[in-house]
Amino acid sequence: MPDGSATLTLSLHQSIHEVPAADWDLCAGDGNPFVSHAFLGALEDSGSCNARTGWLPQHAVLRREDGAIVAAAPMYAKSHSYGEYVFDHGWAQALERTGTPYYPKLQVAVPFSPVPGPRLLRAPGSGIPVAALAQALEQACGSLDMSSVHITFCTETEWSELGTAGWLQRIGMQFHWENQGYADFEGFLGALSSRKRKVLRRERRDANACGLTFHALSGSDITEAHWDAFYRFYQSTVDRKWGSAYLTRRFFSLLGERLGHKVVLMYADNAGTPVAGALNLAGAEALYGRNWGCTGDWPFLHFELCYYRAIDWAIEHGLQRVEAGAQGRHKIQRGYMPKPTYSAHWIGHPGLRRAVANFLVEERAGIQSEMAALAEESPFRKDGEG
Repeated sequence: MPDGSATLTLSLHQSIHEVPAADWDLCAGDGNPFVSHAFLGALEDSGSCNARTGWLPQHAVLRREDGAIVAAAPMYAKSHSYGEYVFDHGWAQALERTGTPYYPKLQVAVPFSPVPGPRLLRAPGSGIPVAALAQALEQACGSLDMSSVHITFCTETEWSELGTAGWLQRIGMQFHWENQGYADFEGFLGALSSRKRKVLRRERRDANACGLTFHALSGSDITEAHWDAFYRFYQSTVDRKWGSAYLTRRFFSLLGERLGHKVVLMYADNAGTPVAGALNLAGAEALYGRNWGCTGDWPFLHFELCYYRAIDWAIEHGLQRVEAGAQGRHKIQRGYMPKPTYSAHWIGHPGLRRAVANFLVEERAGIQSEMAALAEESPFRKDGEG
């Protein structure tokens, strides 16, 4: 095994259920629900991750000689690059022009969930270095005759250690709100410039004056009727964006059943008729915004349900961040600032590897420059501002 770890054995598993939940979750920890055995199991059991969607589980597990699991990674064999949110279509086209197939590839990720978090999961006290697991994944890639391994939305620490191990480093950008110890939403507004503060107050006032009733639902408060409505919202949003509805209706029921205590469903109804919903999951430090959808046309409803009520909930529950995902320059004026995301890539083909390495140098510089420019649009008060 790599790095002198001769007593470690790598195994690949075509279902998360081949790995005991307690062992997997010991490696994953309880800080990020997306890498939990329950979340990954709900994706598989609902038919959201399978041959239909092109996400075939190949979960990686490292065991000691005594059989104890010391590290794991949620990994999938992919025949395409959809549902990842870190785009490598150009890389695939470049390799295929040489007559070498890019697919299948291995993807270490949480399917359909561009949520940053740990990807190389290690049991506490195991002492397994990132480099050891990374080298095991490289060997698995070769033995499976795949082109590459991609670890997306990993932590900055993993990214740094993977770079030291020779993997190609990529950055992206999302928009996150950070809690500076605010007592309530008004405390957050007090940190904004006067002009921005007035805009947010007006948007909240108008959203709350249109006759809708708002709820923040968790656990047993979420019924199958709520999930029925939310799935309609989810499908309508996918249809408008010309996307694919990877997540099945059953996924949401299983999510509520297995991780309901982590789910925060922001929900709006009009005289008892559901009109909008925003799905969030709560981790140890952050509230993660995921899917949203609505019917009808309601002023500032998207901002209220997805951004402002998420801030309210995070403050009330003492969370440090709300992660609202990628895209949307409009998020900045609502207090969600640009933050880097990280991915790392191992490519077997030497020519493609060199080309991608050169591309990533320029891309990183461009993203860092863009983030600096966007930070200048911050709505927060500067010294001396009211």
